[in-house]
Amino acid sequence: FDFVLADLGVSSMQIDNPDRGFSYKYDGPLDLRLDQTKGEPASERLKHVTRDEFEGMLIENSDEPYAAEIASVVMQELKKGHPVDTTSKLRELIEKALVRVPAADRKEAVKKSCARTFQALRIDVNSEFEVLDQFLYSLPDVLAPNGRVAILTFHSGEDRMVKKAFKQYYKEGIFREIAEDVIRPSAEECRNNGRARSTKMRWAVKR
Repeated sequence: FDFVLADLGVSSMQIDNPDRGFSYKYDGPLDLRLDQTKGEPASERLKHVTRDEFEGMLIENSDEPYAAEIASVVMQELKKGHPVDTTSKLRELIEKALVRVPAADRKEAVKKSCARTFQALRIDVNSEFEVLDQFLYSLPDVLAPNGRVAILTFHSGEDRMVKKAFKQYYKEGIFREIAEDVIRPSAEECRNNGRARSTKMRWAVKR
């Protein structure tokens, strides 16, 4: 290919559909699968991980600062035989986990931790990092000489992977040029589309 553009964002139509379970803002089944015809929903995935594994998932996939507290509360609930199978239930448990956060800061902290926890689960359920790793691995073979690639990421974990791969390919002489800095959306674009706020774009040119 002369040009490859990868947009790693999740469809807004999927996020806004309560039946998909992507957002803590809407009550619905805790599913989070991008393809509901295969794999297991997040509610089932939680039954098969340990507290340490869930804590690690929250840290690795979304840099969650309250990972230990959230993992502990969620696993205690499951051990009691209570299902965590709706978005509202998971949000309630996150609120419980952050009860020691000062009252003035708690609402915003819960909001951010909910977003990060749902993100971490979505990444795990859909093996998103593994898929991205396979895509990055294939780039040298699918790009034509002087071919260009641009990748839009939406959180730090994805951006780290892209940055690392581009630097490695540049060091190996496969890419002749890579972006020194990420390209961010303008303030005007963020006003028009709030979901663009976290976007980072990196590009590279094959030798």
